[in-house]
Amino acid sequence: MSIYKVNVVARNPKNEDLATEPLEALVDTGSELTWLPADVLRGAGITPRRKRIFATATQQRIEREVGYAILSAEGYATIDEVVFAESGDMTLLGVRTLEGFGVMVDNIGHRFVATTTIVA
Repeated sequence: MSIYKVNVVARNPKNEDLATEPLEALVDTGSELTWLPADVLRGAGITPRRKRIFATATQQRIEREVGYAILSAEGYATIDEVVFAESGDMTLLGVRTLEGFGVMVDNIGHRFVATTTIVA
């Protein structure tokens, strides 16, 4: 596995004119959800909808707010749940967002590769 980053933009699903500046996020296929700084999300009018509990890599349990955003990176876009990351949390692009993009991760070429969606 290799580590690389991409620029992610989060748009407000209620008003797509409200968006974050591009945020550098680590592509992390080990993270279910995408984590972006809470203050940046709120600045784009993206609001928390509920709280969820997460287990960290060290098995620590933490609680964070989550909401919905239209996420885009590398020419792909999807709507997804996004975690309102707090100070000290990493900025991550998670696997659910990647699946929403319809891509696989090419760790050698450090890029996304479009995939075919299986119907059923």
